Amino acid sequence: MNISQSTNKKVEIVHLELKSLLEITQAINQNLPENDLFKIFQFTLLANLNIQKLCLCIRDENEDWDCKVKHGLDHEPDLAELKARFDKLDKIAELNSDAESCFDQEFRFAIPVLHKKKPLAIIFIELKDNGAKNDKPQEILEFVQTLANVIMVAIENKKLARKETIQQALRESLRKELEIARNVQNYLFPDFLPSSGIVQCFASYLPHETVGGDYYDYIPLDNGRFLICIADVSGKGIPAALLMSNFQASLRTLARRAIDLEDMVRELNFQIKQNAKGEHFITVFIALFDPNTKQLSYVNAGHNPPIFINGDLKSEMLEAGTTILGFFDPLPFIETVKIEDVDNFLIFTYTDGLTEAMNIDDEQYGIERIEKYISENASISLDRLHEGLLHEIHLFKGSLAYHDDLTILSCRVSTTEDES
Repeated sequence: MNISQSTNKKVEIVHLELKSLLEITQAINQNLPENDLFKIFQFTLLANLNIQKLCLCIRDENEDWDCKVKHGLDHEPDLAELKARFDKLDKIAELNSDAESCFDQEFRFAIPVLHKKKPLAIIFIELKDNGAKNDKPQEILEFVQTLANVIMVAIENKKLARKETIQQALRESLRKELEIARNVQNYLFPDFLPSSGIVQCFASYLPHETVGGDYYDYIPLDNGRFLICIADVSGKGIPAALLMSNFQASLRTLARRAIDLEDMVRELNFQIKQNAKGEHFITVFIALFDPNTKQLSYVNAGHNPPIFINGDLKSEMLEAGTTILGFFDPLPFIETVKIEDVDNFLIFTYTDGLTEAMNIDDEQYGIERIEKYISENASISLDRLHEGLLHEIHLFKGSLAYHDDLTILSCRVSTTEDES
């Protein structure tokens, strides 16, 4: 071949390579599916380059090999052999035609497409016999490698885009779920709390960034009686919110049937066990006050013990009752505590987000600090009582975030309407 012919041959090769690259990039720009990109890769190589046999295998997410393109083969490629022999191929290799391997018999060259020194894909090719089979057409091999690399980068980008789309959809789904759960949870809180007269109630609710299962309620009954409740359901999101919604509906129905607290708690436990299928439970404190008999009855079902302060400003923890609801059926034990002859008292109830507030030394705020603060400030207005305590906790935890929803419900019963 003279110089002119050699030059013309090189120009022709460059022209074919540019044409091939243009076809591939146009296909990528059109955002064609992966299978279409593989087909265009196959047609481009066979039409523009001196290739007789072709096989493109890629490594999947499970580290197994999959054949995506094959042309002109006499036998099916042995992927087990590929994994054993070419799994760490890091450069273009010439195969041994005298070997018994199907790859050696079918192909002359193995061309890896590397990602972090690891083959992401391997192209096996056999060139047409044009009288130069003993030559190593390095330029063609390197171009095939470049072309395959362009294809694989495009496909990997598609995979990343799909993953990002899926993750974005999951994030949006989670956001909507949390929004729904938060709305359900807020809907459960009572619209009205008495703020003057003999009975005064005040609530504070600091939601965490995730949806918890905190709940409080005030239910006025006949003859001046009323019921207060605070509860915390295990778990987060819509399941917890729906379970608490069922709990609220059951509680309000049972409260108006004039049944005693013990029967009410047993029935609530049964309903929770049925609805939650043993996957969630609820801690709850329920108190019923009858101003006519001056009797306060309560059951604590595994909840943080409320603080009770009588007219003499003596405090006690309201701990007795039963275990958590929704775990056992029937309940293994239950006790309704009745405090007689009380007409001036304060009940301070809360969820564990209050006691478990942490400072930088990994120390919890704890019930002792709460009891001390409530005892020292039992006579001030309920809104100031809550504000002062939350301020104390804010100073205690500093810049650290709360780990859970924080809910407080206070109830004061007084024979006078005067309040400090």
